[in-house]
Order: sequence, then C-alpha cells, then structure tokens
Amino acid sequence: MRLFKPYLARLSFVGGLIVVSAALGVIPAFLLRDLLNNVLNKGTNMDTTELNLLIAGMVAIPIITGAIGVAQVWQSNLIGQQVMHDLRTAVYGHLQRLSLRFFTATRTGEVQSRIANDIGGVQTVVTTTATTIVSNATTVITTSIAMILLDWRLAVAAFILLPVFVLITRRVGRIRRELAASTQISLADISSLVEESLSVSGVLLAKTMGQTGELAERFRGESERLADLQLRQRMAGRWAMASIQATFAIMPALVYGVAGHLIASGNTSLSIGTVVAFTTLQTRLFFPLTSLLSVQTDVQSSLALFERVFEYLDLPVEIDERPDATEVARDDVAGRLEFDRVAFEYEADRPTLSDISFVAEPGTKVALVGETGSGKTTVGYLAARLYEPSAGAVRIDGHDLRDLSFRSLRETIGVVSQETYLFHGSVRENLLFARPGATEEELEAAAQAARIHDHLMSLPDGYSTVVGERGYRFSGGEKQRLAIARAILRDPPVLVLDEATSALDVETERAVQDALDRLSEGRTTLVIAHRLSTIRDADQILVLDHGRIVERGTHAELLEIGGRYAALVERDAIVV
Repeated sequence: MRLFKPYLARLSFVGGLIVVSAALGVIPAFLLRDLLNNVLNKGTNMDTTELNLLIAGMVAIPIITGAIGVAQVWQSNLIGQQVMHDLRTAVYGHLQRLSLRFFTATRTGEVQSRIANDIGGVQTVVTTTATTIVSNATTVITTSIAMILLDWRLAVAAFILLPVFVLITRRVGRIRRELAASTQISLADISSLVEESLSVSGVLLAKTMGQTGELAERFRGESERLADLQLRQRMAGRWAMASIQATFAIMPALVYGVAGHLIASGNTSLSIGTVVAFTTLQTRLFFPLTSLLSVQTDVQSSLALFERVFEYLDLPVEIDERPDATEVARDDVAGRLEFDRVAFEYEADRPTLSDISFVAEPGTKVALVGETGSGKTTVGYLAARLYEPSAGAVRIDGHDLRDLSFRSLRETIGVVSQETYLFHGSVRENLLFARPGATEEELEAAAQAARIHDHLMSLPDGYSTVVGERGYRFSGGEKQRLAIARAILRDPPVLVLDEATSALDVETERAVQDALDRLSEGRTTLVIAHRLSTIRDADQILVLDHGRIVERGTHAELLEIGGRYAALVERDAIVV
C-alpha cells in the first residue's frame, strides 16, 4: 500500500470515476421497471414522450459508463506502471547498496529471478487488479443496494449462498499461494542454471568436462518440475470455481421461483417489471462477484511473490553512508592508509581477520603475502570499504572510512581485482565506466600507461571494439591491462592491486609493472602479492597466516629472518 501513497490524488480521481460508473450502471434497471410497469403496459394509451425519454436514458447511460471505463482503465494502468517502475528501481537500488557479502552468498540467477520473474509476476495485480477489486466491489455494493430497494425478499434469496462461496475461495487462495511460492523457487532455480551453464565460462567448462548431456538432463528435470507446479497452480480450485459459476447461472431461476410463489400467494407489491428489473441487476452482479471471488485467489498467489520481493527490500544495508558523512576533495588527500586493530568475520564466531594493524604512509607500497585463504583479499576489500570491519577501524588521512561519503571514498581508493570484469560493450565504454567525463586523450594515455593502447589500435574497430560477454574476446592478460587502464583513468590517491598482474606473461608483466610503478609514485599502493617480482621493492611486506600478521618488514629483512616469508619464497608459493 505504501507504494501507492505518492499517487493518492490520482487514485482518488480513479475512485471517483468508479463510484460514478457504478452508480450510473444500476439506473437502467429502474428505467426498465418503469418502462414495463408504467409505459408498455398501457398499450395504445402509452405516453410516447415518456417512452422516448426512458429509451434515451437506457441508450445514453451505457455510452457514458463506457467512456468513464476507458478513462478509468487508462488512469489505473498509468498509476500501476509507475508503481511497478518504483518497485523495480527500489529493488535494484537497494541491491546496489548491499555489501559484497550478500553477493558472495547469493546466486546471480536468484537475484535475476527476483527482479524479472517475481516483480513481473505481480505486475497484473499492481496495474489492474487493485482498481478491478475497487471497481467490482463498488459495482457489487451499488447493485446489491439497488436489488434490496427493488425487493428485499428476492435479494435475500439471491445472496443466501454467498458466504459459502467466500469460504470456498479463501481455501482455494491458500492453496494457490503455496503453489505460487514453490513455482517462483523453481523459476529461480532455472534462471540460475541458465545463467551459470550458458555463460561463456559455463559452456566452456561443460564441453571440456563432457557434461553437456548431464546439464541438459538437469534442465529437463527442472523444467518438468516447473511445468507440473504451474499446471497445479492453474488447476487449483477450478472445480470449486466452476461450481460457483454454475450456481450463479441458475440463480435467476431461483429468483423467478420465489417471485412466482409470492405472486401466487396474492402479494400485489411485486410486479412483473420489478422481477425483470431485479434479474437484470442480478445478471449485472454475476460478473463482478465472480471476479471478486476469483481475484481473491490471484491476490493470494501474488502475496507469495510480494513476500519474495520484499524479502530483498527488507535486507539490512550493512554498509551505508552516514547522514553527516564527511566530504573530502580528491586534491586534499595525502593517502595515509591505516589499519587499527581490525577484525572481520564472514560468519559469526569464525574470524577471518584478527588484530590487523599497520600504516601505509603516503606514496609507499605495502605488500600482503600469505597462503591461499590467509585473508589477503579481505584486507584489500576492507581498505576499499567493500566490507565493514567487525572491530577496529580503517582510516585514510585520519578519517575513518565509515565517516567518509561514498563519493569521497570512490575518488580516493581504486581497486584492480584479480577477477577482471568487463561489461558487454565497447572498450571505450568499459574504460569510461571509471570516469565518464574523461577525454579521448586521457583515455588513450591511461591505455598507454597500461601497455594496451598499441594492441587496441591494431584491432579493426580500435577503442570501439566490443569486448564480448565478460570480456571473452580478449585474453586474460589483455583484460587485466584494461582493468589497470581503468584504474589509471580514475587516478585515485590510494590503489589496491589484488594480484593485478597474475594473468600476465613475464614480458607483459614487466611492462605493466613499470607502468604501475610510475603510477604508484606519489600515491599509496596496497599490493596483494602473487609474484615476488611485484613486491620485491615494497616499502613494507606483511605476511598473513590464518588472518593475522605474523611477520613484517622489507624483502631483505624478511629473508634474513628466515621465517614464514622465506619459507614461502623457498617453496615457490610466491612465484619468482
């Protein structure tokens, strides 16, 4: 209901149209009664002027209500589509605010299914069902009042079975709601399977592992389960609803029977015109009443989808910008990075990092080394505030990262991760993602610094070359050089390089490393090391083991100690 709050004025207008249309809709029945009782029954003595007026009214009112109906449908759909737009953008915007932790624990296909299938599934309810309920309910109320005014005894006979119908549809609605929830889960499973198995990586893995048949069979099973659920959802309560509709169809006969017995017993207050007018109103009542009973089951089904949509909207934002966030100009940042007794855990009571403390002075290079899973990448992500420490603080120039605005944070810290992601677009579009306002000269300068410009210029389309899904038209080394160029273009005071040269051959790595060395001058660099060549000249090397710093010093100092770092070098855990 809160989604409709911004559109209350327009909704009130639609409500007014509905009430006027419903009120006008019952008038023809009374005109028909007067026509039968006061005009046509007079034969040759009938008043033709009154006849013409009654006929004119019976013709004009449907035309007027039809025009009102068109305006009502247009306005209700306009409001509904705007509400759907608000809902879609709210979910997408909220997901963008969630921390990296959520996305590392959630399948991409599941997220896509919530936005596409679940929100798409409630579209009918939002765009048309809400106003249809109001319209039908108003029609039922006004028609019921008119029927009571015509003859209360016939009205009692017409409404006597209504409570039974309501109870039946409530039960059907509960069944459909449960089936709808299961159907959406199945849709999410299929979306995830398609997203994972039909991506370039998924297809490559399936073909090389000989699992294409297995995946096809798995998809067939998921599709068969979905088909069964959708069939059950559509058939749930169909016999009950068919019985209700059949009962509605034969109820005029019941009214005629009651009217006949009343007239036979000498009741003179009930005329033929009243009976005909009553059954006309009763016929007008059947469609909206049946629709209301049916829509109740549809709403119950949609509630299951709304629950899944709002489940995402209700997820707490772990990393948010404070209302009084500090704005720091890019030129005022020196780049002093400090970790002060930082701790972090992905799961409760299972610490990933403990008591991490170090200072990276402006313009220095700090390297992180250690076995896989020692927490190196997590430290880098904490430095960029992609995660929030569970204890301690990360500071830039004395400012706690939690106190900085997101804009200041993103202008201050740049990240080149070990997994390079490129959008399905041109090289230019991917580079400009880092700095949309960059000039062509700045773009080319960044590419030259990353040693990728010459390769791009050798391509037929140059910087307009489409990179393909996830950049698969480029090699691993080329993609990493594009990622480095993207970071260079952003020009941040603090760089986090998460094994940024891990996919490069030795010759290319040397060229890129020279560019990174020049880029690092005058700025702070946090390097998550994969090769010794990238950290040999680091001002400080931190050795992590099970989330703790166990050694620190320069390359020469750590070799002289002969501890964990020396063992890593000796075992080639850090490649020379």
